[in-house]
Amino acid sequence: MAADAGAASLSSQRMAPALGPREMEFQMTKATNDAPADQSATPYLEVMPLGGMGEIGKNITVYRYGDEIMVVDGGLAFPDAYQVGIDLIVPRIDYLQQNAELIKGWILTHGHEDHIGGLPYILPRLPRVPVYGAPLTLGLVREKLAEFGLKDGDIDLREADTNAKVKIGTHFGVEFIRMTHSIPDNTGYILTTPVGQVLHTGDFKLDEEPSDGQLSDLGRIEQAGKEGVLLLISDSTNAERPGRTASEAEVARNLESVIANCKGRVFMTTFASNVHRIQNVINIAHRQSRRVVMEGRSMLKYAQVSQGLGYMELPEPFLTNDEVGTLQDQQVLYVCTGSQGQPMSVLSRLAFGNHAKIALRRGDSVILSSNPIPGNEEAVNLVINRLYELGVDVYYPPTYRVHASGHGSQEELATVLNLARPKFFLPWHGEPRHQINHAKLAQTLPRPPKRTLIARNGDVVRLGPDEFKVTGTVPAGAVYVDGLGVGDVSDDVLLDRVNMSQEGLIIMTAVLQPTPHVEIVSRGFVRPNRELDAQIRRVALEAVETGMREKKRLEDVRDDMYGAVRRFVRKVTGRNPVLIPMIVD
Repeated sequence: MAADAGAASLSSQRMAPALGPREMEFQMTKATNDAPADQSATPYLEVMPLGGMGEIGKNITVYRYGDEIMVVDGGLAFPDAYQVGIDLIVPRIDYLQQNAELIKGWILTHGHEDHIGGLPYILPRLPRVPVYGAPLTLGLVREKLAEFGLKDGDIDLREADTNAKVKIGTHFGVEFIRMTHSIPDNTGYILTTPVGQVLHTGDFKLDEEPSDGQLSDLGRIEQAGKEGVLLLISDSTNAERPGRTASEAEVARNLESVIANCKGRVFMTTFASNVHRIQNVINIAHRQSRRVVMEGRSMLKYAQVSQGLGYMELPEPFLTNDEVGTLQDQQVLYVCTGSQGQPMSVLSRLAFGNHAKIALRRGDSVILSSNPIPGNEEAVNLVINRLYELGVDVYYPPTYRVHASGHGSQEELATVLNLARPKFFLPWHGEPRHQINHAKLAQTLPRPPKRTLIARNGDVVRLGPDEFKVTGTVPAGAVYVDGLGVGDVSDDVLLDRVNMSQEGLIIMTAVLQPTPHVEIVSRGFVRPNRELDAQIRRVALEAVETGMREKKRLEDVRDDMYGAVRRFVRKVTGRNPVLIPMIVD
């Protein structure tokens, strides 16, 4: 998943010189108008990413042909460090709400949070339409919906295997394609439309040794390429990485080697959704005579859903922490949450000694089988340093090859491009640098796409047999989830939070009767300083008394007090705290 690119300023241009003997052409998009054009008489398809384009996270893509809309995925993203207090980020769906009567169906590619995590916030706000997904994907969606009090009958979930074909409306035919990733039941799809075929890889890597033996269906991609792929939309996450992404089987072998050399208790953390890796660790533990304890809410949730649907098998039942008391340290392996350094996760509480039942000690080993999502590096490093201070043995990449990405590197991306042979190409699922490097890679191949666009969220990409361009924009962006509030925190509120965290807060209350005086309260500004407080009160009071003498409105008096204190504080401290002025008559 994961986190999160800032917006880049991109303008329409032809990129040159060529990479190799031929001209390289790809266009960085700039909308030519502010809205999608009327489709009533023009046979073309519109592709509208509302999330997941130019960023990693909150994936949602909209296709429109005429008076029909089909939607793909509905994910969330996690906040950056500057998004203080925010719990989750979901995509804006204004366009879907404005065109709700046109939505004919929804498809889900897989069960990662950045593809399904936003659905409980999105689906209840739109009409009930068929939502197609593979069994594990829908199992995880049902679990999420239940947490929000939504029942199966509230949402029309329809199971579709990884090679299923479904019809959505009259214009869209969807054929799911099995693609390997870091979660079972992952799919891409071929979308058949009146203008031609669109091939969307979904998240993928071409793992040659997948844990479940289910290889990516490259034969179907090759067949689609021979039939004619008008547009390829492909995963760009690892477009900067040469070669191939390591196989999950290689990670399993490395994990087994590390665990075999651990003398005491083992604590392993990874993404809770990485069902294949957790299954491998369960098998490793069984071979090495260790019993597995699951710790952490999301770990238990994913394990329960996976077991219930037959995607996870247990040689021995999981133990609870209360049941390991009679076992020796070398007989226990904990699988726990905390791969991203989340403050309330099991691993973070262990690292800082805040876990109610478990305490780390010398002789224990901790394995971080993950890489930090961009933005989480500091939190993960903090946990790792604390683990070292406790004297435990710590294993993490890249020193130990105990993790592999779920996304393909350059060689795998090139393989898909060569098999699909698309006329047009839309790099997706990545920050601008990933998209652009993917575009450059495509131009080095024997048969490069005729045109590649670097799109952004909200772009309206018009696609026809001989047309591929951005024609407008629709609303797109972030909706912040903070506690029980959804959308009630804006960027201005976040800016205030950042300013308060960096510069502090001063509240000034001017009481006018019976005698004007000013009281101030400050937090996070400076340590108690009577002289500075008195100076601020004096500056504020002078502004109030001047305004009263001139018979100004109370609003203007308040503004004068604000401006005077702002200038004074900046002059004497060089700081810019958040000021809250109040007048009490």
